[in-house]
Amino acid sequence: MKALRYYGARDIRHESMEDPRLHSDRDAIVRMTGCSICGSDLHIWHGHGFSEDIGFCVGHEAVGEVVETGRAVTRVKVGDRVMVPAAVGCGACGPCLRGQVFACENNAMACYGLSSQLQGVQAEAFRVPAADMNAVPIPDGVSEDQALLLTDAMATAWFGARQADIRPGSSVAVIGLGPIGLMAVDAAWIMGAQVVYAIDPVAERRAIAAQGGAIALHPDAAADMIREATRGRKLDCVVEAVGSDATVDLALRLVTRRGTVSVIGVQQSRRYAFPLERAFGAGLTFRTGTCSVPEELPALFALVQAGRLRPERYITHHLPLSQGPDAYRRFDSREAGALKMVLIPD
Repeated sequence: MKALRYYGARDIRHESMEDPRLHSDRDAIVRMTGCSICGSDLHIWHGHGFSEDIGFCVGHEAVGEVVETGRAVTRVKVGDRVMVPAAVGCGACGPCLRGQVFACENNAMACYGLSSQLQGVQAEAFRVPAADMNAVPIPDGVSEDQALLLTDAMATAWFGARQADIRPGSSVAVIGLGPIGLMAVDAAWIMGAQVVYAIDPVAERRAIAAQGGAIALHPDAAADMIREATRGRKLDCVVEAVGSDATVDLALRLVTRRGTVSVIGVQQSRRYAFPLERAFGAGLTFRTGTCSVPEELPALFALVQAGRLRPERYITHHLPLSQGPDAYRRFDSREAGALKMVLIPD
């Protein structure tokens, strides 16, 4: 089969690799009908990978059709349309059954496309372990594009907004307006935010947020303008969707006393000097971590089916898988307004 494989910084190739096969009676094989590039995939593209492997298939967001199942798989069958949450669990322990795969008691949590341990999904087909949990049937009223964004990006945005303690009447800032940040703006409105400040250096992305009712600000001006607009009080809730030291610092400078900062940007530095004394003195709540997608899906399915959330709005490109290496380059350079890049079979 053909797949996108990682060989080093800015070196992802579309080439052949072995077809996936069942490793367990609980596995399934899924033929990819759509996959997408996540902002965190760019860390791998830049050469800041999560393993020393090379030659592995990348990607962790996909939808497809089940084409083979192990004998122990009972909840999905050949022919089912499924979405594949980015991280997998054992599917048998208490936390996994609650959708909290990152607390898997059997240490089976893994993410697609970080190494050869669990090959990625930017391929013509891929293996899904513990498929009864990790291959989720796409419900009626949810399109494949919508389901694709629910596999990680929209779920992470919702998780980040939920962790920020957004309530009716809250004042909110979202820092970083890539696809996840823009979806976090949408989530904030649904959760009842009274005002949302959308912060990013890219004018085109600020314009998209402004079209949805947010107050769009450049990072260089954000702190002063928010301080002036709130008469020094600052904001109740901040969602940080970048992962750099500078943007985490900005988040902490924008939040009011007893406010909450939620950091969902994948961290780009190994050590961050957290201002504990200032946070302690202000009584701040600071949360970070990785979204467990299955935990967020029940709420998100209902919102998408009702038309209240439309994450597919942020898809800017549908390209064949063979153009995947160029899609990475275009996404990284933000060429031609690139936001969510979807790859489909050739």
